[in-house]
Amino acid sequence: MSLTIKSHFASPTYLSFTTKPSRFTGYNTKIRPNSIYHFNPLKLTYYQPKKMQAPVQYSPAPVIKSSLIEPDGGALVDLVVPEGERGAKTIEAESLPKLRLTKIDVEWVHVISEGWANPLKGFMREDEYLQSLHFNSLRLKDGSIVNMSLPIVLAIDDETKERIGSSSHVGLAGPDGDLIAILRSIEIYKHNKEERIARTWGTTAPGLPYVEEVIIPAGNCLIGGDLEVLKPIKYNDGLDHYRLSPKQLRKEFDRRNADAVFAFQLRNPVHNGHALLMNDTRRRLLEMGFKNPILLLHPLGGFTKADDVPLDVRMEQHSKVLEDGVLDPETTIVAIFPSPMHYAGPTEVQWHAKARINAGANFYIVGRDPAGMGHPTEKRDLYDPDHGKKVLSMAPGLEKLNILPFRVAAYDIVAKKMAFFDPSRAKDFLFISGTKMRTYARTGENPPDGFMCPGGWEVLVKYYESLQAEEATQQPAAVSS
Repeated sequence: MSLTIKSHFASPTYLSFTTKPSRFTGYNTKIRPNSIYHFNPLKLTYYQPKKMQAPVQYSPAPVIKSSLIEPDGGALVDLVVPEGERGAKTIEAESLPKLRLTKIDVEWVHVISEGWANPLKGFMREDEYLQSLHFNSLRLKDGSIVNMSLPIVLAIDDETKERIGSSSHVGLAGPDGDLIAILRSIEIYKHNKEERIARTWGTTAPGLPYVEEVIIPAGNCLIGGDLEVLKPIKYNDGLDHYRLSPKQLRKEFDRRNADAVFAFQLRNPVHNGHALLMNDTRRRLLEMGFKNPILLLHPLGGFTKADDVPLDVRMEQHSKVLEDGVLDPETTIVAIFPSPMHYAGPTEVQWHAKARINAGANFYIVGRDPAGMGHPTEKRDLYDPDHGKKVLSMAPGLEKLNILPFRVAAYDIVAKKMAFFDPSRAKDFLFISGTKMRTYARTGENPPDGFMCPGGWEVLVKYYESLQAEEATQQPAAVSS
């Protein structure tokens, strides 16, 4: 993601643009009958105790809670079976017809089980799937709307469908065969792949990473039902301590006495332009009257495309950013968001924002071309780079989330550092995309001084050096074979 940051705090309570007149000002949280683009205002939803019905002798000062935003649909779901019941549930799962999950299926089990997709309690049945696919939202029993822009579904083939037969429940096994969950009260329905791809990505062009990896090889049926996860999902990759659930994150925000939480998702290493944005956002929140805004630095940890920097390398690089003081460890929480990546642009960025609501973040930073990628067959962006932030401002079910669009940042070749773009001296700025950054590291070329902290850059260089060494050893083996 190349860094384009577009946001100013114009007053103690509202976000607006101050650099020049813009049609993106005067926004409102309510959905208006007119289809006009407006950003959400910073409608601060402090926790307020209910009024007492009778006078009391002592009234403590109101407590500002970090959980300024309620989870979608009410209380967070927790679909992990209590420890005392796991033995019996495992025995039951062993007696049921079984489905073998892929690694990415397990990532979705993880996502659902912890409440990231709240109030979803399992893989989607057909009515939920159709609402998600066609409306990007779900209507709850009380008539309220929650955002749900990505179908979260489980595919099976015809042979598996026959094996399930008339059973109402199935056991779910991981790639290694270990049972991880029970799917109850199942419903099996048609998997129209072309329709799913077209509506989610807006194209059926070949070369979409998630489509190629997940959907094309998947079966022609989908199976939905309620999940019971036999034990917490762990990856045993040395990074599980970063995988904080929404419930754990909310507790950590409260422990740190946060009165605002602003989330920043990324799938690239952090450079100084990202840090400039995040530090500037915190400064402006303080100017607005918040006492302790906390940054949730939340890299995506599920499936990513082959040329993205691997998760373990990114997490090491993020650690160096904190060690080098580019971000303040006292006001930053680094955690992994377990979702797989679709690269579905404005459709997917709604999912990314919705999940952070459930984690307790009431501010979400959105940049240029969020969740986007280059067109797989043409030399252009797949999505309009400005549509992600526009869609977030209007998306059903996201009205309570405060959207913070990026200001434009680039490398100032005069000041020799990342700075906010000044159009009056545009020739002094160099734009370095995520692709360009990876190219620098891959070719051994150093970026301009001040682009990234030295410790973080060293992590990237070592990764690409090890990759090249691995490729070099494989080439002789291929020749000899």
